[in-house]
Amino acid sequence: MQSIEYFFPLLAKPHKAVITMHQKPDGDAMGSTLGLYHFLKALGHEVVIISPTNWASFLNWMPDCNKVIDYEANKEKSATIVNNADWLFCLDFNVLHRTKNMEQLLTQAKCVKILIDHHQQPQEEAFNYGVSDTAKSSTCEMVYDFIAASGYADKLDVTIATCLYTGIMTDTGSFRFPGASAHVHRIVAHFKDLGLQHSPIHQNIYDSSLENRLRLLGNALLNRMEILYEYNTAIMVVPKSDLLKFDAKTGDTEGLVNYLLSIQGIKMGALVIDRDEERKWSFRSKDGFDVNAFAREHFEGGGHKNAAGGRSSDSLDVTVRKFKQVIQQYEAQLQ
Repeated sequence: MQSIEYFFPLLAKPHKAVITMHQKPDGDAMGSTLGLYHFLKALGHEVVIISPTNWASFLNWMPDCNKVIDYEANKEKSATIVNNADWLFCLDFNVLHRTKNMEQLLTQAKCVKILIDHHQQPQEEAFNYGVSDTAKSSTCEMVYDFIAASGYADKLDVTIATCLYTGIMTDTGSFRFPGASAHVHRIVAHFKDLGLQHSPIHQNIYDSSLENRLRLLGNALLNRMEILYEYNTAIMVVPKSDLLKFDAKTGDTEGLVNYLLSIQGIKMGALVIDRDEERKWSFRSKDGFDVNAFAREHFEGGGHKNAAGGRSSDSLDVTVRKFKQVIQQYEAQLQ
């Protein structure tokens, strides 16, 4: 994988570009792809965004989100677009299998592949150009840097700023996580100078829940949370029956794991959700505990030092028992 700077000269002539992100895209994935989309369009490129799956409805307000193609609902159309593309931008994921059922299509694609991501241990051999920086707060921050360094910073406008602010805001926990560096705040200041209105973005993301989502949240906090005080760990186990009972939609469990870290003394939070095809884990931590390493070692996952995900093909009961067994190995680290 060549450094991203070597790609910049190619931006001068129009190309056909596809942008994709990880499955079940969050604010950073959707924000970075849409931000890059509007930038490339401003340069005269032909651009299509393809999401591996559907996404949370609280992202639908974003500029041109309605033009994003859902791969699972449009496989043949998506394959044609990818196979005819000159460029494939891969944003906010480090390995191709994080695109779920799109992995084979992306692997076999003959176009130039460009990675922009901030997760650990990228699959560098899969990309022609790229930048991977775990110190960055978000992929949206990295897209801003990409635009600023490309020689076309004058193309930054309030539409691009709106998209990129969304991902920076969500991935920094509204600027409370350590990744919210001075550089991040300078980016936000630039966005404000461009005319960004930040309050409506917060409202669209955080104040658009349906009643059932809050009832799902309340039930999870009351009935599905267990505190393992000897390991300074909290675990939340959400069975499929809860998802059905509260008619859970994509995105309804977003942020649920973060409530666990709000408990005094808790250094690790773990959420497992019983999905149809697998059990999905989300891990969060404070201080020095590395949930990226934990997820990679035990739950086929990874991510960041303080925020990671994982999966299991075991039943819900079996994977929870496994978690409670392996956490014993980390008692000293969690004190």
